[in-house]
Amino acid sequence: MPMTIVNPHAAGIDVGSRSHYVAIGQEQQDVKSFGVYAEDLTAIKKWLLENKVTTVAMESTGAYWQNLFVELINSDIEVVLTNGKFTKNINRKKMDVLDCQWIQKLHTLGLLPSSFLPDHTTERLRTYCRHRTNMIQQRADSIHKMTKYLKYINFRLDVVIRDVAGQTGMKIIADICNGNLNPKSLAAHL
Repeated sequence: MPMTIVNPHAAGIDVGSRSHYVAIGQEQQDVKSFGVYAEDLTAIKKWLLENKVTTVAMESTGAYWQNLFVELINSDIEVVLTNGKFTKNINRKKMDVLDCQWIQKLHTLGLLPSSFLPDHTTERLRTYCRHRTNMIQQRADSIHKMTKYLKYINFRLDVVIRDVAGQTGMKIIADICNGNLNPKSLAAHL
């Protein structure tokens, strides 16, 4: 029993770091290879529109899909961004031409689920949260290195005070940086 075509004007794109392979059908002439630069993305969009493609499926491969995704969304082409695990064809070797045709075939039959893409506000919040997490990790790494280097010059500040990066610790470290190596005057900060 043949499967029903859900998306009759569908294309499939095999996204890559150096080229994107686009299939608008299952014949050899229905596949084209494009570069990854801005003018190439515009050429992909133009070719899809010329061939009356209304919906495109592509894998979310690394960060390579992002610029193409924006280009296609801005041209009113529906884009289904799907996880690569849904497009694997276990019966053959990986080849770009066959992969884009496989994606196109699956999308034509409506078999590819779309990945979750956060809205602008959520994406901004995620970016801030990731940045904050990175900054906290960098701070922890810096404190660890500072403590390690103080040990190298025989200052065990981590044994004397609880927080090397606290007010007291920073005053002592500032004194050491200014050349004060006298333990009694450094202890006056405690």
